[in-house]
Amino acid sequence: MQIVFLLEQILNGILVGGYYLLIALGLSLIFSLGGVVNLAHGAFYAIGAYLAVEITKYLGFGGALILSPLLVALIGILFERFLLRRFYSADPILGLLLTFGLAMVAEQIIRIFWGASPLPASIPPVFKGQIMVGDFMYSKYRLLMLVAVIVALTLIWILLNKTSFGRVVRAGVQKPDMVAVLGIKLQPYMTAIVMLGVGLAALAGVLFAPISGVHPAMGAEIMTAAFVVVVIGGLGSFWGVVLAALLVGVVRGITIQFYAPAGEASMYLLMLLVLIFRPRGLLGERIERFE
Repeated sequence: MQIVFLLEQILNGILVGGYYLLIALGLSLIFSLGGVVNLAHGAFYAIGAYLAVEITKYLGFGGALILSPLLVALIGILFERFLLRRFYSADPILGLLLTFGLAMVAEQIIRIFWGASPLPASIPPVFKGQIMVGDFMYSKYRLLMLVAVIVALTLIWILLNKTSFGRVVRAGVQKPDMVAVLGIKLQPYMTAIVMLGVGLAALAGVLFAPISGVHPAMGAEIMTAAFVVVVIGGLGSFWGVVLAALLVGVVRGITIQFYAPAGEASMYLLMLLVLIFRPRGLLGERIERFE
């Protein structure tokens, strides 16, 4: 039974890693291509969760799973066009201050529209219950979440590695001057990356709302873990962020199994060790604009 419980904690750790991954991957892509530290990224995660609560009332969970990320991605166009675009060539601290202020404004807007109290978000009835495999028991909804994360990750990998769009984005991260010489404007690609990034954050909000709850401060709470994942994985590395998210989730899950009070602290210790021995992160690449 101890082994079964440990396996459950590892699987939960992978699930938490996928949760972090959906948020950290978009955060990393925006920073890698645009050079802006988007501290408002968690706000899009929270907006996605709140929109899902409202959409579910009329179209069910399936409708919320599709529409909420799409709506947040459209908000991302406005965010990039009227705010973020002004700071690509500016001092990074200015973009950081802008997005930090925007995150606080977004949290207060949520409080105005939906109130300060948490909102209920329930698991869809069809996914309630457990799956039994011998002595191992696991939630149907958590398995759905794992499948959704894997599908999203696969589609993003295909987009970035098997399409002309992805080739331009990767070149823009590593050799932006060379891309400009070739006559390719990175601006439309940056808009698409912001849409993709905030859409992923909203998807995480929809999927994890029934597990983590829906409340105004949820965006601020997740940002710390997202930054830890980005730092551990390394900038400019798709697989670095994936590896870091899974590693953080599993380490946290195993730590909780043996000493629950140290669960949250374990990821910060892991980040400290990575920064000491490999400051660029596990699979971080050299980015000319910042080195």
